[in-house]
Order: sequence, then C-alpha cells, then structure tokens
Amino acid sequence: MKSTTSLSVNINKFATLRNSRGGNNPDVVKAAIDAQRFGADGITVHPRPDERHIRYNDVREINKIINTEFNIEGNCSEQKFVDMVLEVKPHQVTLVPDALDQLTSDHGWDTIKHKDYLREIIEIFKRAGIRVSLFVDPIIEMVEGAAETGTDRIELYTEGYAKEYLQNKIQAIRPYVSAAAKAIELGLGVNAGHDLDLQNLQYLKQNLPRLDEVSIGHALISDALYLGYENSIQLYKRQLQ
Repeated sequence: MKSTTSLSVNINKFATLRNSRGGNNPDVVKAAIDAQRFGADGITVHPRPDERHIRYNDVREINKIINTEFNIEGNCSEQKFVDMVLEVKPHQVTLVPDALDQLTSDHGWDTIKHKDYLREIIEIFKRAGIRVSLFVDPIIEMVEGAAETGTDRIELYTEGYAKEYLQNKIQAIRPYVSAAAKAIELGLGVNAGHDLDLQNLQYLKQNLPRLDEVSIGHALISDALYLGYENSIQLYKRQLQ
C-alpha cells in the first residue's frame, strides 16, 4: 500500500506579488528552483487566460530548469492552454473547469455531462506522454464518470473539507474517504488540493493513506511570510509522513 504522498508547491502567489508591482521581484523561476532545493517533490503552476499571476512565458522558463515533477493546472477549453501544455510536456496536467473570470477554482468537473469532451482532450494529452488528472468534487458518481474518461488520476477538490474541518473533522473527511476508495477501486490515482494547510493536512493524509500528491500554494506561501520558505516546505512535508 502506498504511504508516501508527494508535496507539489503551487508558486502562483509569487507571481501575484511580482505582478502587483511590475518588474521581476520576486523572481518566479527562482521560487521554483528554491522550492526544489528546499525539498518540494514537485512544482505546480496554474496560468489563467488573463495571466494575472503565472504567465505563459513563466511556464516555459520554469520548464527549462525543473528537475522535479512539473504539474500544470488550467482550463483545457482554452486552446492557448492546450497548445502550451503540448509544447512544454510537463509530467502532469491537471484539468480544471474554471470560468474565464473566476477568482480561484471552486468546483470540480461534471464528468458525466462532459464525458465525451473530456475523453477527447485527455487522449490528446496522453498521446503526448503527459499524465492527466481531473479536478473533481468528492462525489462517487463524478469519480465513476472520471474513470470513463481515460484520466490517470483525479484531484479531489478539498475546500469543503477545509471549511468543515474545524467544526467536525470526522464528518468533513467522510466523503473524501469514500471518493478516494472508489477511485482506487477503479484504478485511478488520487491527488488532492485547495485550502489545505498545516491544521488540516495531516488528518487528510491519515485518512487517505494512498494519496499520491497534494498541491498547496496559498497557505504554504502565507506561512512562509512568517516562518520562512524552506521551513514552511519542510513543515508541510512532515504533515504527510
């Protein structure tokens, strides 16, 4: 049984800070290099059409220096995104059903309604040798639908878990345990992400022992302001042990 869960650090917030002032401070490429040096198992970026944080050129520049796993998230309905992923050929592409003006990801795919479309786009990425993960809510039917698309993994959208964790963590984790178990039964890998932090991460890991990867950005970078970047990465990795 798999017990090791990889930590992929989402560096979008470095780009948000850079873009707010102009110039190249902080340097997003250096943020990726340092995350690797500080022990991250992977780097995640999520370019959006308006490039309000990570820019498409950032993705290309990071790809030149990456020596750990590279995960690119985004909306595959944008041809620009599809073309860029096929050009860069990351280890993994995570498909997220974002609207064009969406502040942040807030729901998973309806894998039943969009099954035919997802099958087609997933096949394009897999033919290029790219592992595919689908962003889904912790709903059994959505996991079953994902399995029919040909995806390699799902990424469980964990905002619901994070919101309920402090009130009732047993109830909060229950749908995620069921969804992960169904995914594993169907031969899918399981990733997770959104609003995971130092308070709720360990409990998630304890209850999803075969969790392949978590992608964490906002909370980790926020913690880094107080605790330091290297220390924060190591603290998050300890929660996954």
